Amino acid sequence: MVGIDRSFEFPPPSMASLARFRVPRRLPQLVRAIQTSADTTQLHEKPDDLSQPLTLRLSEDSFQTYNCDMPELDVKVTKNQLVDMYKKMQTMRRMEMAADALYKAKLIRGFCHLAIGQEAVSVGLEEGITSEDRVITAYRCHPFAVLRGGTIKGVIAELLGRQAGMSNGKGGSMHIFTPSFFGGNGIVGAQVPLGAGIAFTQKYLESDSATFTLYGDGASNQGQVFEAFNMAKLWDLPCVFVCENNKYGMGTSAERSSSNTAYFTRGDKIPGLQVNGMDVVATLQAVRYARDWTVKQKKGPLLLEFVTYRYGGHSMSDPGTTYRTREEVQRMRSTQDPIRGLQRYIEEWGLASEQELKQLDKDAKAEVDAAVEEAKNSPEPELKDLWTDIYYKGTEPPFMRGREREEACLPSRGFCGGLLSCRFITIKTLAESRPSL
Repeated sequence: MVGIDRSFEFPPPSMASLARFRVPRRLPQLVRAIQTSADTTQLHEKPDDLSQPLTLRLSEDSFQTYNCDMPELDVKVTKNQLVDMYKKMQTMRRMEMAADALYKAKLIRGFCHLAIGQEAVSVGLEEGITSEDRVITAYRCHPFAVLRGGTIKGVIAELLGRQAGMSNGKGGSMHIFTPSFFGGNGIVGAQVPLGAGIAFTQKYLESDSATFTLYGDGASNQGQVFEAFNMAKLWDLPCVFVCENNKYGMGTSAERSSSNTAYFTRGDKIPGLQVNGMDVVATLQAVRYARDWTVKQKKGPLLLEFVTYRYGGHSMSDPGTTYRTREEVQRMRSTQDPIRGLQRYIEEWGLASEQELKQLDKDAKAEVDAAVEEAKNSPEPELKDLWTDIYYKGTEPPFMRGREREEACLPSRGFCGGLLSCRFITIKTLAESRPSL
């Protein structure tokens, strides 16, 4: 028997050799750290008439800038605005908590990404823009959909796959829309060039509005994001790119996936602003600044980075504790929660009592509970609904049909079609020749 020469084979890799390919833990960047506490804003001036705006003063650590000036630290906001933002944040959290419970009860299937902990971003953003502005985001989209004209019932029903859903039960968690909210998009980073396209339309039509295009730190390394940056700056589009940096892309920390974690500096010639995304007042001021930059001053695009935090995992299938400690999550909940921060403002400044805020909490829970029951009572889509909503309403063809199985299996003259047909025929032949069990 002839022996086999194994002299050419590589030895099994040692742990030392594999270690060369591991991403080393980098030293912290030598820049001033952004403040992410939720209660560092101070009351500067309080009018006797509380129907008039208060003057609040943000901490200097609320912002970092890249090729632009810092927003004013003094913020004008009314008592009613602060209380209303508090109620909205509580309601959005209650809605997401309800979705969490429904998923665990196996009433919601498929993907479900929740934004618990990130309420200051969605509520602060909505407070700082107008109905003419447009918003587009990724899959953590439920609060934006409600704040942009949707309903809690519509969101929950969509998650449950019911007819009352905002997409008639066909879209699910990641595909929810309103006339001014363009989703809800399931492909990582794919919404960013779409947002630039919406902004192109606004500039073409000479509309005094902007598009706020949101994406996460996990999508920030996608090539299409940088392509959108380039086109937006080339044409000076009224587009505000918003990076929601919640520290983790799925289960990978930002430091392990990005060579530059200062996402607000990644726009090259697009100026950027890093913001304390746990303080709704700082978020509001940053959005006002961005809208003024793009719409009133017409300076072209701007990049915002909201430093925020998600309490749960990436999605409902992720416990969120395999790549970070429970102590880290608990520390963020107890010391930097955006709702508790705003609650402290309102109580300390004498704008509402503890009992009044507790009543708002009860009202939010009751509103969500009622919406959940209505959504659960909504019927599932009927079989005939498979053929609806394929075309824009009013443009449907007189009939629609697909290929029958026999048609799909016929040989085709085309090269690609022939291969596919052979595959279908082979599968059919194998199925027919398989012995019955």
